[in-house]
Amino acid sequence: MGGKIAVNSVYTKGSTFIVEIPQKRVNDSLIGEYDFEKKHGYGKKSEYKQKFEAPEVRVLVVDDNEANLMVVKKLLRDTKVIIDTVTSGKAALKKTQNIEYNVIFMDHLMPEMDGIECKKQIREQIGGSSRESKIVILTANADEENRELYAKEAFDGYLVKPVTGEELEKELFRHLPKDMVKVMGNDGEIIEETISWMQSKEKRKMVAVSTESVADIPSELIEKYGIALLPHMVRTNAGTFKDGTEIDTAGVIKYMENTNNEIFPMGPETKEHETFFAKQLSYANNIIHISISSKIENSGCPNAIEAAKAFDNVFVFDSGHLSSGQGILVLEACKMAENGMGPKHIMEELEKLKSKVHTSFIVDNLDYLARAHQVNVRTANLVKSLMGRPVLVLRKGNMKLGKIYFGSSRSAWKAYINSCLANTARIDNSILFVTYVGLSKKDMDWIRNYIDKKMKFDEIYFEQACASIAVNCGPGTFGLLYKDK
Repeated sequence: MGGKIAVNSVYTKGSTFIVEIPQKRVNDSLIGEYDFEKKHGYGKKSEYKQKFEAPEVRVLVVDDNEANLMVVKKLLRDTKVIIDTVTSGKAALKKTQNIEYNVIFMDHLMPEMDGIECKKQIREQIGGSSRESKIVILTANADEENRELYAKEAFDGYLVKPVTGEELEKELFRHLPKDMVKVMGNDGEIIEETISWMQSKEKRKMVAVSTESVADIPSELIEKYGIALLPHMVRTNAGTFKDGTEIDTAGVIKYMENTNNEIFPMGPETKEHETFFAKQLSYANNIIHISISSKIENSGCPNAIEAAKAFDNVFVFDSGHLSSGQGILVLEACKMAENGMGPKHIMEELEKLKSKVHTSFIVDNLDYLARAHQVNVRTANLVKSLMGRPVLVLRKGNMKLGKIYFGSSRSAWKAYINSCLANTARIDNSILFVTYVGLSKKDMDWIRNYIDKKMKFDEIYFEQACASIAVNCGPGTFGLLYKDK
């Protein structure tokens, strides 16, 4: 049928089986939504414990299938409620004539008298003891048309077979007088669970996008698109720290003021990627992980590719960039995922797009790159002696030394901005990142004003580079990162 079957298996966590079958839309009528996560705890595993006891409560279960009756009785056994079962609507009417039930679970499709007709007769039963009972439809019909039918017929609740003990308990608890119930767990928890049917619940994504801390994406955009970040590491004389959580850019700059302090950025190991991917797969069926260029020293990309082999639905994309250049590709992937694009199609589009992204930085000097062994000390000293301000450019995934501007910092900055924005007709003006290290507000205001003179962008984000990027660049650095149309 042109589809795909995949499995993601995580040791000690379990396995997720994914079946994708492409289908054409025949018409615009609704066929309903079946929330597998909600109904079966997709991706979750927990030991079942009853939440309450109600020994004075009486429940009637009406179903023409004896096996279904036995299942419901066993599922509710621990609650100690009194359960009667019948196999027909006629038998249900006999029971309800003289017995007051708190809740009745009613099958829909039964011979002779279906569940809808049985409910009507219980409500109209002259002298009946259960005319005011709560009646919950318990059916295998999960489509939208039947849901509307049950709502129209004013059933008090709706459960879909096969049903779990937890679902039955929640529905039963919701309809019972609270003075008849003894809560076994946390009272607040069970009340929250019983009203969860009224609350919108986040659904499992078809495609989620993740990346690394080095992508330098503003927190507001991370939150907007739900982007998961895997931190890079920074190794120092004092130990190894997670970028962004255990060490920040200001701390790195201060630490590097002492020229005897060694510091190196490090990408995550394979095992760290595996753990990270496993966690993300509990929220989505497919993961697209956009990694820093594999050609950068200490890149985590090779480890990410190796870790992805443990899963069927994790796709690693070598961005060929770093910092907010990598971040631009992440944001584009998020937009494609939101528009319903599949993972393979997104990967194909990203491959076309990455050559249009421009990543470069003008740095105060090359001392920091020399300390991180990214350039040799002789080159760094030569550029510094000439009071040059070099530009670092990503070309085909490699960090290269580009132009060198001489003179004051602002004259060099002007020349750099002029060079980046020379062909305004070619540039996509929707977004520009100005990613920096150790600039003052005064400097940033000057940069923004000069950019505005050259070209108008819909959005300009000034983003402090993460610690792993700052290690290489040092203070007084900034870059214009954007993409072509």
